[in-house]
Amino acid sequence: MILDTVSNANRYCSIHPFFGQVFDFMRNTDLLALANGRHYIVGDDVFAIVSRVDGRTHEEAQLECHRKYIDIQLVLSGVDEMGWKPLADCNNPVSEYSKSADIQFYYDPPTSWIATPAGSFCIFFPEDAHAPLVATQAIHKIVFKVAVDAIQQ
Repeated sequence: MILDTVSNANRYCSIHPFFGQVFDFMRNTDLLALANGRHYIVGDDVFAIVSRVDGRTHEEAQLECHRKYIDIQLVLSGVDEMGWKPLADCNNPVSEYSKSADIQFYYDPPTSWIATPAGSFCIFFPEDAHAPLVATQAIHKIVFKVAVDAIQQ
């Protein structure tokens, strides 16, 4: 798990071949003008999901994990207090992993909470269970989905 600001994003370009394109998209797009929903950057390998939602409580949030995609969760407005726990320490699944939705939920509580303000992002890898959208106000954010196994052409 990584927490940082957009101004430091280039530090992470070497982690994955498509991270540079995600960070270029962040810097060169009017993110506040994007409509809610999915926006493709590199087909199904890299896309953004824009949402404007009311925050939920710690008790309402459930840990989730993904196997196919890395999440880069960028907060545009509000503060998203995201829960985190190593996936290896999650022992109480809600259900089996859904391959079609690339998600599995857990009843386990997070071991820590990360207050992520506007202009900051968290990167969650497949080994990171996370519980996003915890806030006392509305949150405007973009979740960039980057395929773990994607190879840049």
